Amino acid sequence: LCQVKKSQTEKDKYFPGRTLSAAVREHLRQLCLREFPCGTGSWNKSRFLPRTPRAWRELIPREEEVVSPGEESVEALLDLVRSPHSPWALLEGSSAEDRFLKELAIQNPLVLKDTFFYSYFRSLRVVDKQVNLVDKGLLKFLKLEELVLSANQIKEVDAINLPPTLKVLELYGNKITSMECLCAHPPPRLQHLGLGHNKLLGPLESLYVTADHWPNLVSLDLSFNDLTDLQGMIASLSTLQHLRLLVLQGNPLGLVPYYRGFTIDSLSRLCVLDDITVSPSEKYQFRGLSHHGDLLACEAQLVVTIGNVKGVPDTSILDPDPGPQGPFISYSYYVTYGFVEDEEGEGSKYGGVLAETVEPAPRGEPLGQDVRQEPSEGREESVESGPSTPSGQREDSLASGASAPPPWVTDSAEELEALAKLRPRADPRLGPSAGTVLFSTTRKPWTDVIPCNYEMQHSLRDLVPLKAFLLAGTTVTIVEEKILSWPLVPPPVDIVSPAKKGKGEKDKKGKKDKDKEKDGNDKAGKGEKGTAKEQKASKKKELPKELRQDPPILRVLGSGLLALEPLLAGESLVSSVCNFGVIRTPEIDRLMFLRVQREKKKSAFAIYESDYQPQPLTVEVQIQLNQCRSAEEALRDFSL
Repeated sequence: LCQVKKSQTEKDKYFPGRTLSAAVREHLRQLCLREFPCGTGSWNKSRFLPRTPRAWRELIPREEEVVSPGEESVEALLDLVRSPHSPWALLEGSSAEDRFLKELAIQNPLVLKDTFFYSYFRSLRVVDKQVNLVDKGLLKFLKLEELVLSANQIKEVDAINLPPTLKVLELYGNKITSMECLCAHPPPRLQHLGLGHNKLLGPLESLYVTADHWPNLVSLDLSFNDLTDLQGMIASLSTLQHLRLLVLQGNPLGLVPYYRGFTIDSLSRLCVLDDITVSPSEKYQFRGLSHHGDLLACEAQLVVTIGNVKGVPDTSILDPDPGPQGPFISYSYYVTYGFVEDEEGEGSKYGGVLAETVEPAPRGEPLGQDVRQEPSEGREESVESGPSTPSGQREDSLASGASAPPPWVTDSAEELEALAKLRPRADPRLGPSAGTVLFSTTRKPWTDVIPCNYEMQHSLRDLVPLKAFLLAGTTVTIVEEKILSWPLVPPPVDIVSPAKKGKGEKDKKGKKDKDKEKDGNDKAGKGEKGTAKEQKASKKKELPKELRQDPPILRVLGSGLLALEPLLAGESLVSSVCNFGVIRTPEIDRLMFLRVQREKKKSAFAIYESDYQPQPLTVEVQIQLNQCRSAEEALRDFSL
């Protein structure tokens, strides 16, 4: 391993990566400034022949000379690089500098020398060219004022190699972890510094945004990094007397409710914060908040609201009627979503609705143990249910006292392996993703519109994982829970012995006359027998009071990702109706419609068939980031 590290170090030493100068040279080579139709050649050589003294008569103005055969005019050559249908045209998206160089290489190619490049250009844009090193070659640009090196692989910038004439420096989308490298020898005239979408992390970064390093800074963009120390950052930024535009959105520090108010009140000269103009009313509303920074708790608060669920099919009408020995089937529905875990326990200090943490059962047992039992939706009647068995297998009846294993349990390892392959595995959507906890609404029975009425407030102090969670989004899932219940004590069954049955048949054949004579008594006996049957049937219809339950069978009806990145970009609310498509079938809807019509004693099936429109499965979800609107609100709700 040491040898591998040593060889890698030597490789980095001798092959440091792509430098900025190499990227500039490669870009100029791709422009083909010395090839047709640019540069000099047989297509325009007469224009650049050495000039000789001419007679005075030749100085008299005359008609334009005709271009010699085999050469092109300047206008024709320019058309070749301007026309979009020309093979020599610039690629779509080329910069204005590239177009200028291309046309200059046609009009006056002799000007294009190294001295021209280094003394003429004031702006240099090298974007997405895999540059990872800013070398000394940049100092050759004597009048460079703007340098854009966005979307590269730069980790550090040696400030000594930056021209002192720079006024704009943009390093968006690189891999810079600290601003310390820029502060060693910063350009003294710099007015705009863009370091958004990098990897700045830690409270020490506030030490590098002071007037000692950037005395003339007017605009600063540190968006979408991992800065967390709001008070320290604002204290350092307050030393920048010329700062008028500041962008800090996308950082964890921007998630605290009082972020905007505290920043506006602390930086009185600020005109624009996060691309939003600072209004006089905002300055008045947050007046005095900067003096209470030590009393404000550094935590973010988000409220999750889940509304109605629509489009759930009620397939309980397809289930057979339960017999006296069960199973009695019940259905319920709920919505789950993932959220980053709180250090101190989610919802422990809120008196409102508490979230239910759903933990995935081991070995994939929630999806059911019997492949033949497919989960379905809905149930017309609610059934009392007892505690579920933890083993995932049906227990034997306590009344029977049987200790034999269930029929699907075998001693053969091969058979066990075969059954394991047939057993359905747990759906990964039923469990939380890495770094999150799964929260659930309460179980609700089936209705055409299932109201969840769920609201949960999440308060988190660890803001860096919260930012990563918002960038990734959360998965919203609609789950159906099916529970099979069985009588704890099986109902009694009348068993007639074969001997008694044969004797009855013999008596029936041998004593027909006696039966005729006692017709009245037999009728009375039949009446009593019929009454007994009715009583027994009524007992069968009654639901047993004590039930035992199988483990719940879970089925995902719909699941999708809800994007939360707008909360980082300055939005305070993400509201969406998650649409998972149509899962209701015409057959189920037809049976549901017929059941409703039977209850209303109407028959309008023909109208239903003509007007049938399947309804998609949807759920209403809102996630709101709490933000203070005044200094009084911040001090009241978020003080320590």
